[in-house]
Amino acid sequence: MNTVLFEINDSVAFITLNRPDKLNAFNREMSLSLQETLDKCEKNSSIRCVYITGAGRAFSAGQDLSQVNDSEEFAVMGKILSEQYNPVVKRIRNLSKPVIAAVNGVAAGAGANIALCCDVIVAAESASFIQAFSKIGLIPDSGGTYFLPRLVGFQKASAIMMLGDKISAKEADEMGMIYKYFPDKEFEQEAEKIARTLSSLPTMGLAFTKQALNKSLEQDFEEQLLTEGILQQKASATNDFKEGIKAFKEKRRPNFRGD
Repeated sequence: MNTVLFEINDSVAFITLNRPDKLNAFNREMSLSLQETLDKCEKNSSIRCVYITGAGRAFSAGQDLSQVNDSEEFAVMGKILSEQYNPVVKRIRNLSKPVIAAVNGVAAGAGANIALCCDVIVAAESASFIQAFSKIGLIPDSGGTYFLPRLVGFQKASAIMMLGDKISAKEADEMGMIYKYFPDKEFEQEAEKIARTLSSLPTMGLAFTKQALNKSLEQDFEEQLLTEGILQQKASATNDFKEGIKAFKEKRRPNFRGD
């Protein structure tokens, strides 16, 4: 069974974590397969949005702990991070297309933090987020200590990580951890609608927006203004910018091609 399913539909790449019997917990095979799939998304110019979700009733329960003592390569947590999780979150942040995390169920540990590094996070009403690391004596990884404080604030992030609270989709929405949540029956349709909307927008403009946001996490105000100027010049040289201006003047809906 493929641990990661991949399908392209109307310029949206649908990636499904596929170990439902293990709540889509990551083993080495799944993490490496996800990396390869994200690379395919970067290289394929027909893909204009990436949609990540989980099979069954979970998004991902994080690391499959049953794998930790199975072989010598899982004995060192640093190796797991450097070879499996860090490459995933780096790929997501550097991908030149918007990435949606469609959190259909529990997102725990590294599974939660992979979701939190995505550009747009939506959740089913019954979904939940758990920083489960403190329960087994570890620290949050996969970018969690970087993104969560920036999403919800230092104090809230500290408590969530240390106490390991189960955060409902409603609570996550209220504290700014996610973009939106939807009733379970509507979730898949609404999440895919957002993906298709993003895939119809100026792809390069969205990529430059993502680059600017990434830079904002490390730069001061003056540096950020310079970055905006550079990226705005690049955006204004795209065909989609020309189409946007033309459509505005002609009072019609623009037809962006993503170039």
